[in-house]
Amino acid sequence: PETPYQPPATKFGNSTTFQDDFVHRGLVPRESYKPPNIAKLSDAPFENMTSNKLSYVPHAPEARYVKPPAEYKPSTQPFQDLTTHRQDYQGLPSQLPRSCKPEAIKAASNKPFQGSTEFRDRFQPWPVSLPQVQKSVEYMSPTEHMDLTTTSHTDYIKHQIQPFVSAKPFSLPSKSSVPFQGNTTMRDDFQPWVAQRQGMIRKQEEMQRASGKMEDLTTFRAHFIQHEPQPSFSFKPQNAPLRTDVPLQNETMYRSEFTPKKISTCLASFETPPGFVFDNYDDRGHRFFRKMTSADKIETPKEMVLTA
Repeated sequence: PETPYQPPATKFGNSTTFQDDFVHRGLVPRESYKPPNIAKLSDAPFENMTSNKLSYVPHAPEARYVKPPAEYKPSTQPFQDLTTHRQDYQGLPSQLPRSCKPEAIKAASNKPFQGSTEFRDRFQPWPVSLPQVQKSVEYMSPTEHMDLTTTSHTDYIKHQIQPFVSAKPFSLPSKSSVPFQGNTTMRDDFQPWVAQRQGMIRKQEEMQRASGKMEDLTTFRAHFIQHEPQPSFSFKPQNAPLRTDVPLQNETMYRSEFTPKKISTCLASFETPPGFVFDNYDDRGHRFFRKMTSADKIETPKEMVLTA
């Protein structure tokens, strides 16, 4: 029986033919034949004898050669600052060059400056009259009422117009009791046919699948011989620093020729230098101090506190 079409209630709810005929099958667990990645230790002792160990003869390290520093010998001759330019180019005696530029002489005159020009002489000023200003007429508002009648209002003649009567007879609709025949040539020749859902097209398998259990034995698995891993031994020498019993020569030219000097303190950094007494000011504001004598060292206290 044909079922009526019902639109889906959700968006994109129409299912496809693939969704209707598809049967979901779960994941089939596969057995892993990969050997475990676990290192197997060997019980046999490791043979670490190599040709290097058999033929190697150890030698004692030699002492490191230290180049002695060159001794500084100052020169006894005075420094010659005479260069090739000073020696070969002594200069030629000649006169000083004279300037060809004329001297700037200021021309002074007692006559008054004549400021008349050709333009001032030919174009003398002429009298100009002011433009006449026309006096505007004062607006006077009308006292009578405005006549709003127009030519159309005064000359228009009203006519009596009769309504237009149509001479065409009225067409009355003809009613019939026979039902309307809506068949057409298109409907008679093209009858609707029953629409059925097309089944899923499946391609015929060219190869037949085996029904028995798969034999997963490969050539590698059949001929593989498992060996126990043997750990490798490192023959790399240790990164130990080279040491020597010879003491380090830390004597430098600066240490041998350095002469310590007494550090002097600038007296200007003190507001009142120690050992000096303020004397007076000069006209520029400079302060002058004099050395302290034995009489200045006896200071009189400003305040005295008596305690019982």
